[in-house]
Amino acid sequence: MISCRDLTTGYGKKTVGSSIDLDIHPGEILCLLGPNGCGKTTLFKTVLGLIPALGGSVRIGGRPLAALTRGDIARQLAYVPQQHAPPFPFEVIEVVMMGRTPLIGHFAQPSAMDRDIALDALAQVGLADAAGNDYSRLSGGQRQLVLIARALAQVAPVLVMDEPTASLDFGNQIRVLEKVTELCRSGTGKAVIFSTHDPDQAFALEARVLLMRDGGIHATGAPEDVLTDRTLSLVYGADVVVEKTASGRRVCLPALRAIDTDSPLITR
Repeated sequence: MISCRDLTTGYGKKTVGSSIDLDIHPGEILCLLGPNGCGKTTLFKTVLGLIPALGGSVRIGGRPLAALTRGDIARQLAYVPQQHAPPFPFEVIEVVMMGRTPLIGHFAQPSAMDRDIALDALAQVGLADAAGNDYSRLSGGQRQLVLIARALAQVAPVLVMDEPTASLDFGNQIRVLEKVTELCRSGTGKAVIFSTHDPDQAFALEARVLLMRDGGIHATGAPEDVLTDRTLSLVYGADVVVEKTASGRRVCLPALRAIDTDSPLITR
């Protein structure tokens, strides 16, 4: 669905990432992790065609990115940015229905079906009652959920999410992760690529991990293979321990103090 080969990313003459090889397959969840400034957002913008690649190639659905129109890309990839400052006081439902634009055209009027799809997307993120609210007056977390609903309404086969849970409370983080799992495990062939600063989310989703460092790919694979004490400590420049709970789930913890290995909740 997405294929990058020897990709170099950046802005003008400034290189941010290099030698990036990446594939995303139907039904897959790919989690990008890495410290601030490692190139995650720049990689997303390059794959989406928002900024040009400085080298290498990007293919979407087997076609070179350079050969696709903005409409072609939007019908393949739905994007959830980190944040969004509304230029006008749109109603929430209007923002979500913008996700229908690639399917109905820039000047066509949305149909009743388009509105129903947008309302269903709002319901999926728990904002069904906010359809008529002023988007600009929502909290940052609520606006993020609206942007996720807009991407869902776009019904593209690939969802690209740039730190989608960063401004959400714990309950809404869980809802978003559940929706990501549902999208990719429902047999529809959808794929999700998302970035996060929380490695526990990669474990929770059982996602394939791409760990970035200094603009390149440091490691990729299953979370239990990539997200180890040693690797996380090296990449983030801080002491990290990965523990296993009694239920068998792995969690990442800062090594701020000695771990009580006799605790019934933790097993090494």
